[in-house]
Amino acid sequence: MQYNLFASCLQYRSINHRVDSKSLWLYRWYYSRTCQWILSLTITVILALAFIEEPSSLTVTSDVRYRLPAWNPPCGLTESIELLCFLVFVVDVSVKSYLIGWKEFWKNKWLMAYILTLIVSLTDWIVSLSFFCKESVRIRRILRPFFLLQNSSMMKKTLKSINSTLPEMASVVLLLAVHLSLFTMFAMLLFARTKDNQQDKEWVVYFRNLPESLTSLLVLLTTANNPDVMIPAYSKNRAYSIFFILFTVLGNLFLMNLLTAIIYNQFRGYLLKSVQSSLFRRRLGIRAAFEVLSSLKETPASAQQSCVSVGALLQVLQKAEMDSRCKQAIVRSLKMRSCDQLSAAQFQKLFEELDKDAIKQHPPSPEYQSHFMQKMQFAFGHPYFGYLGNVVALANIISICVVLVMDADKQPSERDDFFLGAINCFFILYYLLEMLLKILAMGLKRYLSYPSNRFDGLLTVILLVLEICNFCCVWNFLYPGWRPEFMGLLSLWDMVRLVNMLIVFRFLRIIPNMKFMALVVTTLLDLVKNLRAFAGILVVVFYAFAITGIMLFQGAVVPLGNTSAANTTNDNGTLQCGTYEQLEYWPNNFDDFAAAVVTLWDVMVVNNWQVFLDAFSRYSSPWAKIYFVAWWLISSVIWVNLFVALLLENFIHKWDRRCQRESLSDIEYQRTVELMFRDVLEEPTEEELMEKLHQHPHLQLCR
Repeated sequence: MQYNLFASCLQYRSINHRVDSKSLWLYRWYYSRTCQWILSLTITVILALAFIEEPSSLTVTSDVRYRLPAWNPPCGLTESIELLCFLVFVVDVSVKSYLIGWKEFWKNKWLMAYILTLIVSLTDWIVSLSFFCKESVRIRRILRPFFLLQNSSMMKKTLKSINSTLPEMASVVLLLAVHLSLFTMFAMLLFARTKDNQQDKEWVVYFRNLPESLTSLLVLLTTANNPDVMIPAYSKNRAYSIFFILFTVLGNLFLMNLLTAIIYNQFRGYLLKSVQSSLFRRRLGIRAAFEVLSSLKETPASAQQSCVSVGALLQVLQKAEMDSRCKQAIVRSLKMRSCDQLSAAQFQKLFEELDKDAIKQHPPSPEYQSHFMQKMQFAFGHPYFGYLGNVVALANIISICVVLVMDADKQPSERDDFFLGAINCFFILYYLLEMLLKILAMGLKRYLSYPSNRFDGLLTVILLVLEICNFCCVWNFLYPGWRPEFMGLLSLWDMVRLVNMLIVFRFLRIIPNMKFMALVVTTLLDLVKNLRAFAGILVVVFYAFAITGIMLFQGAVVPLGNTSAANTTNDNGTLQCGTYEQLEYWPNNFDDFAAAVVTLWDVMVVNNWQVFLDAFSRYSSPWAKIYFVAWWLISSVIWVNLFVALLLENFIHKWDRRCQRESLSDIEYQRTVELMFRDVLEEPTEEELMEKLHQHPHLQLCR
């Protein structure tokens, strides 16, 4: 049992599970790396099915004018894969339900929703096969993201926090709706139809009726159609600009930013609360392990208070799966103790090693006996040698820029690549020499222990290989008579461009040498690693909306030759400026899953999103606007603001602690979210831990 308790506290998992021998074996098997890897792979596979099942995304382009018929798998192929995934999920939910017990199962809404989702999905799967895979609506596709959602405790917490924030967000959204409605009424009164058709351009284009007026001002709220929506009226009278400026200031600058402030305020302590609960679970698991170990035979019966034998703990640690660094530190502390018994406080303090930063120390440099080699090691291991390399890399970038500016307007046949090739060859040889000298000074192991050196060395080797290939092609060493200028898989010009791009990319090596830039980059990398739950929420929303979009708009967009061009052409037959057709947005559609995801991304960015509102309203139904407005609210308003709030909170925490960290020259700190907030967390009290342990549904304590 104690092995499972240690594993639970290490991974911040709950300890509310069965504790009999059979259940403990099942627990260890379920949370083993193999089982969790199989479960993650299954979730990935069932989500990826959307790319290959009908309508398939296996085409070169999504442009409706040029897209060839896609290969669609035969009926039963993807359904068989889907059935295997469902079987894995059935095993998953069965094991989870058994481990927590029947009473806890009825309290767990996520598990009940898991079972309901599986039942609906399997029913829809049977219906699909009975119709020979010809049905147009497949409900189980929309439900697939749930399997990803329920497998992540962090995503569940995020969703719960979003749900708790909705009332405050709803108040601002309601205020936005009132703001939009009032200004829509004002606009319809200001820009009402007159007898002079030449003066009615604002009414004709933007404010003809209530739906179009609402749409025009909603898009203006995102500034996507500014100043286009204002120009007809502004050309007529400059005073009309006051209306549009006032609407934008109140809506975009005040209300939208107020929404961001509310979301930030609600989520300001979100990560801290989450880490606090994670710390409590870890302390609870450690205390539960102490209570179990204290009941073993090694503990003296005459002891006044519960204690744990050092020998019993060492035996458990040998079999427990935990980080080798932490295990070695704990074993070392145990062997240094003079007393053979550990109290609860000593036991808890012993495992504080788990809360410390993971420190990566670099291997030592080689020790040379020769005086000459020692001088070389000092010279080429000095930071100034790295600064010199940065200056040389900057010179290389400048030379590439000069050549690109000079050759910008030249035809490929007029370009002389010899000059740039010779310059690049010189710089690449310097990069190679620099890498070899650093390895000489630092030793191979120490050189490779730095991520910046691995990045630098890998690009140097690739550049050297490309330069050798380039040299061989120019002098026809490989195939005499072959002209690689415009022929082959990778032409000579392609190789030159690839070399230049890699050289530009290599210039990122300067980041570790600039303290504050390095801090910003490491902060962003930590956020990418530690905020995966929010990316997961975005994947869930993207997936559900993409599948819904395919159901609603698949095949709606057709080329102009196959449909009427009404409302998209001028009187002279030319396409109206700014329309879906004139801008050639044909690849943005919902004819397959990949195209739907890209279309949703373009709408989320809100640049020209009014084009999509207009086009899909014409090609399908005016009610299509509801779909896109809902997507804008969820993705661009709620999720993006949520991400900005969390980004600010994490960045402020790390930025404020930049002076407390040691130099990164020889030691690298591998920080997680838990360690980031470690100094502001509150330790749970003895009473809180024991009260929670006594509430354990399966663990019976002796006291």
